[in-house]
Amino acid sequence: MTTQAVAGLRFPLEGATGRLGFARGIDKLEQCIRLVLLTYPGERVMRPDFGCRLRDFLFEAATPATMVRIADEVEQAIAACEPRVEVRQVEVTPDEAVDGLLHIAIHYRPVDESEPVVIVVDFATDRHPAAAEVA
Repeated sequence: MTTQAVAGLRFPLEGATGRLGFARGIDKLEQCIRLVLLTYPGERVMRPDFGCRLRDFLFEAATPATMVRIADEVEQAIAACEPRVEVRQVEVTPDEAVDGLLHIAIHYRPVDESEPVVIVVDFATDRHPAAAEVA
């Protein structure tokens, strides 16, 4: 199956015109990756292993060790739940302007394509390293 053959309802379901929107190709793959990251394991009926434990990192300090753990969790979840992509690398970097905000850059390649793609997902831990030292 080619990347262009991947099609489905747009996520979120609402369209600007009031009609359901559709997505295909890379756009649909990126929406599927985001869906994996937003779903906690156990939330989907009949698919208890689908999802990512990203919520486990809420309220943790945005330290280098936490960023490595987040990158590992994201890479494992996508590899397990999205067979149409090959994850090459996951980089987690803190936002310089907003404490506790992390940018998760997922470098992947659709299995039927040769060109790599990067998607960036923002994740707010709501806690920054300075707060962890005070507490």
